[in-house]
Amino acid sequence: MSPAEVAAAYLGAFGSGDLDQVARWVTDDFVNEHTSTLGGGCVGRDEYRKRLPGFLGSFVGLVYDVEDILADGDRVCAAYTMRARWQGESPVEIRGMQRLTIRDGLVARRTDYWDSLQFLLQVDPAVRDELSRWLAR
Repeated sequence: MSPAEVAAAYLGAFGSGDLDQVARWVTDDFVNEHTSTLGGGCVGRDEYRKRLPGFLGSFVGLVYDVEDILADGDRVCAAYTMRARWQGESPVEIRGMQRLTIRDGLVARRTDYWDSLQFLLQVDPAVRDELSRWLAR
């Protein structure tokens, strides 16, 4: 598979809801980095696999709708819209970008860029109200 195809397969695996299907696409020394304040990173497939139940359990029905994939050798950028139901209740739609490094047909590094304020605005009415008050000043 090409690096772009690996990236698409990795992101597509989230839609399965199967933790092993997601984790199978990353290397043993996988580096998972988030630039968002609310995101949390980790190192290693085992640690990533341990965290997936909480992540997928919080974002019920998670899918990454890939908008565009750009590849340059083993480096891939994938623009996406993530859709899910936070805690099974609040619908969430967040656009973002993942910068991936592919090695031997697996994702070795992922840096995920997404706007945590957009997430909070969709799931917490108090945040929406406070932001509205702040913008009205």
